[in-house]
Amino acid sequence: MSLFGYGSLIFKGPPFNLESKPGYIKGFVRRFAQKSHDHRGTPDNPGRVVTLVSEDDWARHRKDDPLGSHHVWGRVYHIPPEPAQRSDEIWAYLDHREKDGYTLRLVDVYGIDERGDEVVIASGVKVYVGETDNPSFGGGEPMDQLASHIARTAGPSGPNKEYVYNLAAAVRELDPHSEDQYLKQLERLVRQHDPDATSTVSSSI
Repeated sequence: MSLFGYGSLIFKGPPFNLESKPGYIKGFVRRFAQKSHDHRGTPDNPGRVVTLVSEDDWARHRKDDPLGSHHVWGRVYHIPPEPAQRSDEIWAYLDHREKDGYTLRLVDVYGIDERGDEVVIASGVKVYVGETDNPSFGGGEPMDQLASHIARTAGPSGPNKEYVYNLAAAVRELDPHSEDQYLKQLERLVRQHDPDATSTVSSSI
């Protein structure tokens, strides 16, 4: 079984030395539309982290964010089924890490081969999605308002802005085709609102 990571799992993978490779999924957008009460915010002041939203659903929630490409680049982690005890340990870790409103879906993951052609690199891959009806789904927000909130919010795992900076940098490094215009614009706006006005990015989550 494999897992597709599209958020913090890109820049801070599971601590199990798993094989992985970059790829993308179709039919979804990656948006900072999930409230984080336990990692990048608090119950009284939740941060914002990414979730996947289907193109049709996002059309009903979208504010002023760029439409861009609906290819969401991330990283596929192969989780060996044996020994079963290790596999169970890995999934228990992932379920705990993604516990704040996320559920599992199955997706196909694509890549670009050496000829420049699109190919399926993995089928039936698990992915954690914060569905639009989960209690932590925050919906769409105007980009500048979202950036201002992220720039000034923090939680037990650190400042919310670090999540944006680390994710944007990690996505750019995945593949020559992987730049995400939404992340690029949000990163620029968060830096404008960043009260520390620094380019130093922590590698923590």
